[in-house]
Amino acid sequence: MTRSSNKAPAKLAVVGIDIGKDVFHLVAFDPNGKIVLRRKIKRMALVATFEKLPRCVVGMEACLSAHFVSRTLRKLGFEPRIIPAKYTKPFVKGQKNDYNDAEGIAEAALRPNLKCVSEKSQDQLDLQALHRVRSRLVSRRTATINQIRAFLIEQNITVRTGASALRNSLFAILQNREDEISPRMNDIIVGLYEDWLWLDERIEGITNQIEKISRTERNCERLMSIPGIGPMISTAMVAAIGTGEAFDRGRDFGAWLGLVPRQYSTGGKPILGRISKRGNRYLRTLFVQAAHVILMRPKNWEKFSFGPWLEQAQERMHKNKLAAALANKLARIAWSVLSNGKKFDTHRIEVASV
Repeated sequence: MTRSSNKAPAKLAVVGIDIGKDVFHLVAFDPNGKIVLRRKIKRMALVATFEKLPRCVVGMEACLSAHFVSRTLRKLGFEPRIIPAKYTKPFVKGQKNDYNDAEGIAEAALRPNLKCVSEKSQDQLDLQALHRVRSRLVSRRTATINQIRAFLIEQNITVRTGASALRNSLFAILQNREDEISPRMNDIIVGLYEDWLWLDERIEGITNQIEKISRTERNCERLMSIPGIGPMISTAMVAAIGTGEAFDRGRDFGAWLGLVPRQYSTGGKPILGRISKRGNRYLRTLFVQAAHVILMRPKNWEKFSFGPWLEQAQERMHKNKLAAALANKLARIAWSVLSNGKKFDTHRIEVASV
């Protein structure tokens, strides 16, 4: 096994980085496929270390700080490639350790047909962070509402479904059932309601920020011309894929979202099952919700270019299956809008003007 050396190799083909919290492990191959560098460095020494190395391909797994490391190395003249973690596992030999992981990443980075993760800008990361914080707060709000309901049920008090119904009747219940609810339980429920109000304020503040960004970002404006797509989906999509250059076609984007049937085919016989549900779960959920909103208003279908398809599909599909199919269609249309830089149905205006 080649030992690490302070002397930089004359020529490198690829460097694999196993990114850790404080320590990075590097393994480098020369053009002949021989390991010429094995080194452990501190995170703060990243720039100083790579400034001494020959410019080459640098592979790393998609993980925390991978996009920051990629942008840093690109500025130094390297060619960074961010690889999904599941694509590097087949290249790891022997038992799992940091150096073996880095070696597997380096070998995966040299594969010519390997799909890499597109590098995100700082604006994309900021926008993605807003969506993640909002999603967490919404989850906490739902948990708080469910806990209030659970405490009321323990007192043999049920409230009809819906957050607004609970909000409107909560204090009337506490007042009318004062003899049945202990003072301590009353204080607990009131405290949970105050948490609920605080979460509402936080969610509303972040939502306003997202909507403000959607009005100033051109790609978001184009996406919002698609039926069912508003500020939430447009900003989440821009944060996730930018302009969609990582995908060759819209069907690839739909497959990445997990909106295509799971395939298990053998002997030339295609076998398709339920949707694969792989990829970005948050963005897939938003597209399915948008599809359900469109399906709730059949009177508007004739306004859409995909209206005839939707009417025919409704006759042969269950509503949930139809929602998944429509979500896939919306995702493919959205990728096309991003890739071509044109609003939805712009071609109709051009044809009409001719």
